[in-house]
Formats: sequence, C-alpha cells, structure tokens
Amino acid sequence: MRIIPFAISFIITIGLVIALNMKWGPAPPFGKFLSPQQGFWQNAEPIDKDFSAELSFPELKGRANVYFDERLVPHLFSDNDNDAYFIQGYLHAKFRLWQMEFQTMATAGRISEIIGDRAIDYDREQRRMGLVFAAENMVKGIEANQQTREAVGAYTAGVNAWIDNLTESDLPVEYKLLDYKPERWSNLKTALFVKQLTKTLAGYGYGNDFQYTSLMSVFTDDEIKMLFPYASDSLSPIIPKGTLYETPSSFALKPAGADSVYLKKVDSLTILQTDKPNDGIGSNNWAVSGSKTKSGAPILCNDPHLDLNFPSIWYELQMHTPSFNAYGVSFPGIPGVVIGFNDSIAFGFTNGGIDIMDFYKIRFKDDSKKQYWFEGQWKDTKIKVEEVKVRGGATVLDTVAYTHFGPVMYDKSFTNVSSGGEAVAIRWKAHDESNELLMWWHLDRAKSYEDYAAAIKYLECPVQNIVFASKKGDIALWQQGKVPLRWERQGAYLMPGEDDSYSWQGYIPQEQNPHTFNPERGFVSSANQRGADSSYPYYVPGDFSVYRGIRINDQLNTLQQITPEDMMKLQNDNYNTKAAMFRSALLKYTDQSKLNEQEKKLLGIFTSWNLVNNVGEKGPTIFDAWMDSLMKEVWSDEFARVKDPLYPHQSTLIEWLGRDSAFRYADNINTPGIETNTDVVTNSFKAAAPALLKLDADGKLYWGHANSLTIYHLLRTGAMPFARQGISNGGGSEIVNATRKTFGPSWRMIVQLTEKTEAYGVYPGGQSGNPGSWFYDTFVDTWAEGKYYSLWVMTDKEATDPKVKWTIKFNHR
Repeated sequence: MRIIPFAISFIITIGLVIALNMKWGPAPPFGKFLSPQQGFWQNAEPIDKDFSAELSFPELKGRANVYFDERLVPHLFSDNDNDAYFIQGYLHAKFRLWQMEFQTMATAGRISEIIGDRAIDYDREQRRMGLVFAAENMVKGIEANQQTREAVGAYTAGVNAWIDNLTESDLPVEYKLLDYKPERWSNLKTALFVKQLTKTLAGYGYGNDFQYTSLMSVFTDDEIKMLFPYASDSLSPIIPKGTLYETPSSFALKPAGADSVYLKKVDSLTILQTDKPNDGIGSNNWAVSGSKTKSGAPILCNDPHLDLNFPSIWYELQMHTPSFNAYGVSFPGIPGVVIGFNDSIAFGFTNGGIDIMDFYKIRFKDDSKKQYWFEGQWKDTKIKVEEVKVRGGATVLDTVAYTHFGPVMYDKSFTNVSSGGEAVAIRWKAHDESNELLMWWHLDRAKSYEDYAAAIKYLECPVQNIVFASKKGDIALWQQGKVPLRWERQGAYLMPGEDDSYSWQGYIPQEQNPHTFNPERGFVSSANQRGADSSYPYYVPGDFSVYRGIRINDQLNTLQQITPEDMMKLQNDNYNTKAAMFRSALLKYTDQSKLNEQEKKLLGIFTSWNLVNNVGEKGPTIFDAWMDSLMKEVWSDEFARVKDPLYPHQSTLIEWLGRDSAFRYADNINTPGIETNTDVVTNSFKAAAPALLKLDADGKLYWGHANSLTIYHLLRTGAMPFARQGISNGGGSEIVNATRKTFGPSWRMIVQLTEKTEAYGVYPGGQSGNPGSWFYDTFVDTWAEGKYYSLWVMTDKEATDPKVKWTIKFNHR
C-alpha cells in the first residue's frame, strides 16, 4: 500500500516541476527564476566581490591591463587601439549587457519578441520610422572607413567574447525576469544605438509638423509664427547678438503658389496624433578662457540633461593606448569616450534643437502601396514587409512603402488617430549614410583646435553644439550638423509630396554654421537656445530653450578669477530666471481685492520668495502651479477648436504679457465680455490656489516635495524595486540645474586644462547594471547633493597605487 502515497507524491512533484518551469502570463517560470543555482539569487553581489581576473582571447593582439578604482571605474591600458576597443566592448557587456541589448532591440522594433503583444504598436512605429533602415545605412559608412571599421569590429568582438562565455547563472537579472537570452552583438546593433540616440535628440518636428498643420484650421500662418516664434525677444543666443554673418552662399527657392496652397488657412482638418519628443530635453555646456580663470588655464564644463534611468545612461572609463589617452563617459553600445578629455583637449555636447525632419503627403495608386503619384506619373515604391514577431502570439506582417522621400510612416493601415486614409512619408536626415562614430574616434585623439574642427565635420545628425577647450589656451564652440537649406516656413507643416517642389534644396554650408573661436568676452556657452539671433541669414526652425542660456551667460559675464568650485556652483545653480523676468508682470496684473485671506498669504509667499528653486522654498511650487493655470486660462478657449492642440511656449506668454497691456489672447472667446490681462492673471491664481493651500496644510508645498525625482529602471513600473524614488531635488526644467520628475543632468563634468589636468564628474547611477550590486546606484546621493568626484587620470606607473582595487589582465591566447 506504500506505493499509493509514493505515486501521489511523485505526481505532485512532477506537476510542480512542470508548473514552475512554465510561463504564466508575464511572469517568468518561477522554477528557473527562483533556482538557487541559476536564478536571480545568483545576481546578489557581495560588497567585497573581487573583480580581479586574468583572461586570454584569440582576438587580442597584445597585452592589456584594466585597473579598477574604488568607484569601479576602469582605467584601461593597452599597447594597441583595437585591443582597447575589444576590452571596452567586453567591459560594457560585463557590466551593462541587458541595457545594451534591450535598447537596440527597442530601436529595431523588436520588443514584442520579449514582452508580447503589448508592444506591437510601438514596434511598428519604430520600423515605420525607418530606424533599422537608418542603422543599415550607418553601417555602410562605418565599414567604408578603416578606422571605424576596425574600432567597431573590435568592440563587437569584445561584446561577443563576454556573451560567448556567459553562463545561465551569470545572466543579468532582467533576462531571468523576462525569460529570454541575449543574442550575439553586431555592428548593426552599435548603429541602432546611435539612431535611437538620434531619435531622442533630433525628434524636433516629429509631432510639431502635424500639430502646426492642425493649428492651421484655426490660425493663419502669420498668427502661428507669432505664437511659436523661433527667436524670442529675450533670447541670449549662443553667438552673441550683433554678430555680423557672411552673405549666404546658398539659397532655397520658394515654389510658386506656396502662399495660396501650402500656407493657406484651412477650414477644418482631421490630423494624425503623433508620438511627440520629450519636452525639455537639453543640456548645458561652456568653456571659459584662461583670461577669466584663477589658474590661467581654460575650464570646460558639460552637463547633458536626459531622462534618467537605471542601468545608468553612461559608463565612466579611461582608455590609454600609444595613440590616445581619453577619460570621460561612454555609451554602453558604442566604442570610445563620448564626452570627456584627453591629454590635450576637452569636449562636450548640447542638443542643437534644429528640425531635421519633415513630412510629405503621399498619394498611392491603390491599397497595394506599390506606386505613388510623383512628377505627373505613377512611380514605384520599394516595399518592405516587416515581420513583427510576437512572444506567445502570431507574427504580425506590416507592409511599409519607401518613397524617394523616405518610408511612409502613416497610411490606412497604421494611424494613431484616424487620418481619413492619408499617407505621410518622413524625410529625416538620420536616414542618410553617415559615420558619426568617426567624429568621436578623432576627438579622443585630438590635440588642437584644428583637430577638433576637422573631427566634428563627421557629425551630420543630430545637430549638436560642441564645446572645446585646449591646453594651448583655445576655446571654441561650433553648432555642427547638416541642416537642410529651406525657404522660410518650409517644413513647418505637412508638405505636398506629388513632386519635388517642397524637397530640401541642399544643406547650409558647414562653414556658415554658427560658431565662435576665442571670443573677446572670454567664454563660449550653449544651453539649447537658438544658435544665432534673427540676423542669421538662414531659415533655421526648431525648438529652443530660453532661460538657462540667459542665466549662464549673465554669470559667465560677471565671474572673474574662476575656479572649478565656481563652475560646480553654476552647474548646480537653482536661480529661476523665468520667474525673475515675469514676477513683476504677474504682480502688476493680480487684483488683490479679489483674493481671500488665504490666497493673499500664498501671494505673499510668492512675492517674498528669493527666486531660487531650492528644496526648502515654497515660492517655486506656487510659481510652477500658477504658470500651468495661467497657460490654461489664456490658451484653452482658442486651442479647444484644434483637434491636436499644442500650446505656445511659456516664454511667448511671458513676453507678451510683459509688454502688451491689451494682450488679445487674454479675452475668453466663449464669454460675452472682454477679459483683460488682470482677469486672466487673477483668475489663474485663484484657480491654482486650492491645491496649493492643501499642499501647504499637508506640509508639502516645499519645492523639494513638488520636484521629487524618480530614477526608473528601463522597464519602468515593471521593475519598481530597481528604481530610486523620492530624491528631493532643487532646480527645474528651465533652471541651470535642470531637474524634474524623471529628468536631469545625466553627467556633470568640469575639466580645468592646467599642465596636469584637474577634472571632476558625477552621474546619477553607478558603474554596474546589476540591481544586486553595490555599484548599481553608488553615485546617486553624491549627485543629488550637488557634489563631485575627483576624476583620476591614471598613469601606467601607478599600477600599485592604493586607489587601484582590482585588476583584470588581458592576454592573447
């Protein structure tokens, strides 16, 4: 009879084994995930983990050593360049493999393979935007050049050397959580990473073209130009006002009939809703001449602002070979130092914000999409059938037509909002063959301004403001990238695509991009503001910031005997220039007789506020809420008639209310009376007051609470235990210290180019992508406190220095 309980136990055991190794919905197979030998327990890393090792690989040509300091920053010493790039790929994979692959799969529109049908629309959009097409063209550029072909090839081999030796237990926890395994790396994946970065930074126009077109159903082109000016009155441009520019060497010709066809107000419009770029993405950079510094040497600073996440955006390292010695941060996924310095120069980037993307209406012959009407005849498209593989479901086939403009992103089969069957093709500079990696290859080795100026010419897309300083004493800044040569208003709206009348007519000549070299004022700077004022002779549409640039330029104009500590203070500066410029107008138009006692108390807090967005201040919370309320009060009536509304920038409202006592948009068109500036300002304050008073009663009116920061894991809500929440922070989206919600300075760097380089840096994360590692979020608290680490530029004679904690030796096998 003992066989019966044995049989029951056996059946239950087998059932549990089967059940625990099956996927149940989005959850991983619990047996594998919880396995002590292979599951997530293996990702728990002891604080005293020894990272030292001795490794050999047949791909290596010589010997190399990697010395890790106490922050797990590698100092890579190799006797040849290709081995250095191989080892960089190996280190990126060792510490950031899941991040690298997930980002490139997202770019390629392959997330459905991992998480199922929830990502189908996302994957289709990525593919229809032509991101793989763009990456394939970039690979051609990479592989056509010996330097990048060898560097990327070695980097790819290094990534694969880690993957090929990866055991089940050593898989990053995200693979175990999502139950899949990594693929081998490729040069295409490196290009895909660059194109996703380009989409993030060059999405200007991606969305606005559609929304501006939608606005044409209510406003005229002249009204839209006033509502959405490219150059605000308060602009402090990258190249100072009053600069004289050369006569244009190239012109774009406006097609006949554009005023009556393209720029004509329409009565009604059904328009597509598009995926819009993140508002406020930007950065700060500047360099000051030795004439303004205490040391007599230039100082270069950079803090790129991006959506923050874990694993961290950046990976810090030093790379030393016989041909270069570069230190800074790199992107896991591409070779080289991206922002940093070498023995002779320093360099950094901010986004140019220039629109390099336009959309064209396409007329297909029929639903097969095999032909489109162009130049009076039917022209063949190139058809690409995208196979979107779906985990746990059937493969989705999506037919994408490519025109000479580019891929047809929207048509009858794919819209976010019904478009009435209208097909729209995208013309994007990022689709063209290019080789941006060659820029970084040369920058890492540059020794002079001439080297820098030659290197940056390889950057075609996205447009960037590239700051430079050297130990020779030079400083410079170029706005670099291929900017389409357009006639005024070309590309502001969806354009006719039935001939080439509205196509780009070339590019602004590179030598006429805004730039400055050793200016008399002793500094160069950019903060995503427009590169030049309205006297610049080319039409340059885009999306530009205003207030950070004003504050930075004011401070750099004033400061003398500058030290790195002064630059730290400026990078962490919380002064609210926008509020300083607008407070007097707000108070002027507030009718206090209509406020109750509690509202007057709030107004008193705002009036006495020191205009600094520090965590302990209540004024910035009041100002932020008041601005949101005022924007709604002013614009909601007119823009309610627009299907896909886009409100003007706050700077437009601030400037108009500051100079116009009879602001036309103050009137509410839905009421019989005529509202004034005083009405909208007072009403907006009263509308914001109840929520603000509730916050104050709860002790939550302080800016540190209102601007609380979260650094999410790349999986967002699905991985909240891997996130950091409730980071109390000053700053704000138009503050030099540009933090908000999930967004902020992703890497703060200060480099003083004295004979022995003095450099400081910090980023909000850690060197490891493993949530179970001590080094996952090590730097977050230091970053949040506005502090920095001293960057150790190690020499090959310092291998026994106490700062070296671990060593990996690499040898040829």
